[in-house]
Amino acid sequence: MVNSFSIQDFGDRVRALRKAQGYSQEGFSHEVGLDRTYVGGIERGERNPALKAILKIATALNVPPEALFQKEA
Repeated sequence: MVNSFSIQDFGDRVRALRKAQGYSQEGFSHEVGLDRTYVGGIERGERNPALKAILKIATALNVPPEALFQKEA
């Protein structure tokens, strides 16, 4: 069985990790160096982030990039 992973799953994971670390969306976007509306679009599954953005997000969250592609248990 193949697990499917959607853009919305990615956004949900980013949101969960951001909140777990106590970041507001605005504070996190400042830390990452991305516009708040862009981060919001990622979290809502409306944006398909490029690799550079994914790496920035992972670095700011102090997780390996692959952790962003894991569904929460």
